[in-house]
Amino acid sequence: MITYTKAIKGKKRAPGVIPLHGPEGFAGMRKAGNLTARALDMLAGHVRPGISTAELDRLAYEFACDHDAIPATIFYRGYRHSICTSINHVVCHGIPGNKILREGDIINIDLTLIHEGWHGDSSRMYAVGKISTRASRLIRITYESLARGIKAAVPGNTTGDIGAAIQQYAESQRASVVRDFVGHGLGTLFHDEPNIMHFGTPGSGPELKPGMIFTIEPMINLGRPHVKVLSDGWTAVTRDRSLSAQCEHSIGITEEGNEIFTLSPAGLFNPQEPGPQALKS
Repeated sequence: MITYTKAIKGKKRAPGVIPLHGPEGFAGMRKAGNLTARALDMLAGHVRPGISTAELDRLAYEFACDHDAIPATIFYRGYRHSICTSINHVVCHGIPGNKILREGDIINIDLTLIHEGWHGDSSRMYAVGKISTRASRLIRITYESLARGIKAAVPGNTTGDIGAAIQQYAESQRASVVRDFVGHGLGTLFHDEPNIMHFGTPGSGPELKPGMIFTIEPMINLGRPHVKVLSDGWTAVTRDRSLSAQCEHSIGITEEGNEIFTLSPAGLFNPQEPGPQALKS
């Protein structure tokens, strides 16, 4: 049985209950989401051949410190970095380190900043110099998959409608959707109800109601959808070593449709279509 409840900051809820946020929650998420988007915009000027992922991590941490924010991933389940850096066949949760970016790489940077108690969670793709046609095609498919998922995120639809929209498009383009990782509710918690699968059946899952806040973050592979997690316990890679891409927004369901909290102020969310961001339903 699906249960919804009014979200009250600082009040504990029973497991499995979906919180419905009011104006305070949406205002907090706007600030946190905007700050995260600005940090990712800043990193766009540094993603280039020759830079290390550790340096990108340092830049993100300094941005957070300078803007009264905390990276949510630091010490989360033992993780010790501000961002995740997933390159080429890494699906998600790549760990920053001495890895040097090379011409032709594609990299996903995932960042969650906590600002005034609210979590702004977003990830986007970056092209390192000139990339291959295959890599460019994968990024296009991934961003269109997210756009279709967001378009389906309206009151009266279900979480299954979001997943079905993403899956149907990605598979129509001869790509595959990773099943092992999902979007999630968030707000004053990093991970909350509901889970948002990026595949599924129309009409299945919880009904979308105004006040719900969650991420949509499809991971799309050019090969098969299967992944494995490396011995570090974090880095997930494609089993067939095919290229993988991901993009993510934090959104809230409104009476009219949805609001995207993590739109890029500089219009840099999609590396292939820079300019004003118009992903609104």
